[in-house]
Order: sequence, then C-alpha cells, then structure tokens
Amino acid sequence: MRSVYYERQGTAAEVLVFGDIPRPEPTAGEVLVRIHVSGINPSDIKNRTGFVSKMAFPRIIPHQDGAGIIEAVGEGVAPERVGERVWVFEAQTKRPGGTAAEYTTVPSGNAVRLPDVASFETGAALGVPAMTAHRCLFADGELRGRRVLVQGGAGAVGSAAIQLAKWSGAWVAATVRRPEQREVARQAGADLVVDHGNADLARIIKAETMNDGVDRIVEVDLASNLDIDLACLANGGAISAYATHGAAVKVPVPVLASMFLNGAVRFVYVYTMPVDAKRRAIGDITECLKAQAYDPKIGLVLPLSRTVEGHVAVEAGLVGKALIKVADE
Repeated sequence: MRSVYYERQGTAAEVLVFGDIPRPEPTAGEVLVRIHVSGINPSDIKNRTGFVSKMAFPRIIPHQDGAGIIEAVGEGVAPERVGERVWVFEAQTKRPGGTAAEYTTVPSGNAVRLPDVASFETGAALGVPAMTAHRCLFADGELRGRRVLVQGGAGAVGSAAIQLAKWSGAWVAATVRRPEQREVARQAGADLVVDHGNADLARIIKAETMNDGVDRIVEVDLASNLDIDLACLANGGAISAYATHGAAVKVPVPVLASMFLNGAVRFVYVYTMPVDAKRRAIGDITECLKAQAYDPKIGLVLPLSRTVEGHVAVEAGLVGKALIKVADE
C-alpha cells in the first residue's frame, strides 16, 4: 500500500518517506479502515521531531486523525461494520501505524460512524481538535446559558471549541492574533472577536457579560495569558489549558487572585483523557455533526505524495486544517 513513514526523527524533508509498505490486517477487536483523508495535527509534528518522546517503533506512519471506510474487521467485531463510513482518532497512539497511508488498523472503538451529512474532509478534521475542545468545554459542567472565552479562536482546537460551544447554547468570545484569523473565528460562530493584543480585553469581556466575566476559558498559551484569563474569569469559572510552547514551561499561579474567584485551572491532554470523557465527546461530536453545526476551516489539501509540504505548512502556522487526500490520488 502507498504510505508516508519515517524511521528516524527529524525535519519533515529529512525523514518523511513516500513509498510502498505491506498492508496491515486487523487483529482481534480491530477494524481495517481504507483511509480517504488524513488530518495533520501539531502533535504529529511533535512526535516526528521528538518533542513528545523518542520513537517507540522502528517505523512510524504518522497522523492520528483520518476518515474512510471500514473494509475488514477482526475477531470480536460485528461484521456489519464492513462498509461503514468512519472518522478515526488516535490511530498512531501506542501504535506504529497512523492514517498517512491507504489503510490503517485501529481498535474498533477508535473508528466512529461518520454521519452521512459529514464529508470525509470534516471527519479527518475531528479527532484531536474536536475531542480536545470538548474536554476543555465540558469537563466542568454543562454550557447552555454559559459564557466562554476561546484564546486562539482561529486554531483547529479554538475553532472546534467555538462551534461546539455555540451548538451547546453558550455565548462565545474569541481572541485572534492576525487580521486574517478574524473571519475564521466569526465563521465558526463567535459572538465577539477581539485582537489578542488588545490591552482592553478584560474590560471588553466584562462589559459584554454584565461585569460577570466568562465561565470557561479554552487556553492555548497559559504561560502568557494567565493574568488576563483571571481578569476575564467569572466566579467559579475554569481555565482549561491544552497546549504548551516548551517542554520545560512553568506557570506561576497567583494564588490569592485565583482563590478569590473560586477559580480552577485544568490541564487537558487528549491522549490521556478519561475513557468516559472520550465517550461523551464522541457522542456530542456526533450530534453536532448531525445538526450540521460543525464546519471546520480547511486551510490546505494535498495528495499523499506531498505530505512533507503539509507538515511544513502546519509548522509555519497555517490558518485552517491541513488535510492529506489519500484515496483516488
């Protein structure tokens, strides 16, 4: 089968190889998915470069997320699943074979039925960003009637958070860093979009929330934004941080300011989310898709043979999701 893989860590141009390798076969509890579209996430870049960990396998096919059709099932999986359209998550977690290939095998639970109203492109853009966003939003309770601030509203997780929060009935504000990102956040459904560097951000948020502040903050850079987050947070609110820009980053927490707010700081890492949280995320994402309330911004679509370009674009700060068209190349 055609695949992209690497056998050592390094830059995309140095280590990513496009070639033919044997097709995997599903073992007990697994499904074989023919991948139509593969999605690139920042964590795929970090795995390739060694930011997260050293290589656990001699050859790795990258990418956690994708979408396609189940072509075979292993022992213990209902044969009726063959032919099912699915979106795939954590394909390369504790496994060597991700979605940057014509076929991948994953545990049956990691291949989720994709509603007919959703395209394979949308399916490949779920996984890491949608499940991360869901955990950030819902780990501390329901959102209907609540207020949310998404720091970095044009990113994959940020855009997913805006859409899931709006679908659930929340008011949503978002920050962006560049002018071209404003429309991305608006199209995702943000009620208010503010430049990240605006010195009046807290005042604006308080004015828009009757001086109460926001109940949830989805945070892409806690080390830089904690003070402003606390200034925007409502009493009893929670800040959920899902990313870091350095492995050794530490964040001093203003204890009294946080205590007076009865505030919470939550850390979210999608790959170690509790099983129940993943199940709930899958259920809510499915309902959001059925309601046609999830429409991710696609920034780039490339054939499998040009996966290197996709990795480079993500590292350069591409606005929108980078996808790899695998089938019918």
